[in-house]
Amino acid sequence: MRRSCWMVLLVFATACRGESPDAAATIEQHELDSMVVALMPAAERATGLTFRAQPRAAVRSPDQVRAYLLAKLATELPAERIDGIVTAYRLLGLISDTLDIPALFVDLYTEQVAGFYDPDSTMLYAVSGTSAQVLNLTLTHELVHALQHQYLPLDSILASHENADRLAAAQAVLEGQATLATLLILLPDEDLLGDDALWQTILDQFGATRAEMAVFNAAPLVVRSGLLFPYREGSSFMRWFKTSRPGEQPFDALLPASTEQILHPERYQDGDLPISLRFIGSDADVMHEDTFGEYEMHVLRAGLAGITTVATDPALGWGGDRMRVYRSPEGPALVWYSVWDRDYFADRFVARVVGQLARQERDGSRITVDRVPVGELPGVRVVIAPDGWSGWGAMPAVTIDDGR
Repeated sequence: MRRSCWMVLLVFATACRGESPDAAATIEQHELDSMVVALMPAAERATGLTFRAQPRAAVRSPDQVRAYLLAKLATELPAERIDGIVTAYRLLGLISDTLDIPALFVDLYTEQVAGFYDPDSTMLYAVSGTSAQVLNLTLTHELVHALQHQYLPLDSILASHENADRLAAAQAVLEGQATLATLLILLPDEDLLGDDALWQTILDQFGATRAEMAVFNAAPLVVRSGLLFPYREGSSFMRWFKTSRPGEQPFDALLPASTEQILHPERYQDGDLPISLRFIGSDADVMHEDTFGEYEMHVLRAGLAGITTVATDPALGWGGDRMRVYRSPEGPALVWYSVWDRDYFADRFVARVVGQLARQERDGSRITVDRVPVGELPGVRVVIAPDGWSGWGAMPAVTIDDGR
């Protein structure tokens, strides 16, 4: 889909080294159609899926693609949603107050685009002027997305923004399957499914710095890790799925429901579903509401510790969470509840992660971290708000949403 250019450059950079700039050429429509037809059988073998129809493809100039992607970005991440996400991240100390996140998103969204699959138009786009080698890799990856779309409603899955953690898990399956399939096609003589050392070497390439990815390299950890997660952790999950559940596809009812399931497939195998939380009472002045999820909690832990890599072991024992950001005359206020599998995990989360938030308390504001049960479950509540915020006297509360 639209972010696969990062995967191509980060993972397959070794395949592109040494290629002369003269290798870049404008591809004609009939050449693109021929490439699509030639790559389809390999995509089918690598995924275990069969094309029901040949995907449509079109060539576009870099300027046309940039304009198209910016229009898509404005639809998928409208200004009010970006404002809510940015406010939450700033309150948690994950991004600086001075960073222009909207401009960063625009630059990231359009940096080094070689091609993409658009679920809305069911069209595969190739960017003219892309080198043959990079275009071949990109089309291989994007063809898998076109194939997935013939079995899944990708447009509606990706358009859902009520639960960022569930969306991240779905994206991890989609990008992870496309990444693994591309690797299987690119390295047909390697035992990618059985050789753990080789697989770790490949995963290490995701974090490698590339000179051509200047915008990505300069982005905050929470942004970089969020972009890499569906490719890196998603391909690892799909590698596990392909070997542990041969002949199956993680689609529909089998689609993972949380990043916890992606990071720890044993939780997926055991059917450990996330617990949904719902705020009760008034939703007045709410500017943003979402779920954080286990993976972003690992990112928060790394960010608060000043670590530039995100470790995802051990499992946190996360059960579910829900966050709100409120507007107030004194400034924004964040209220975040989480529930845990056992008291031990809740205590560890306080001690090792959110307990560190107090170090960044600002003048005129308060940060509180409390153990607050939610129903019969161990819970943690984090509040970051101005001293004069009215919510301190009537704290928003949550309940377990049995509807999940």
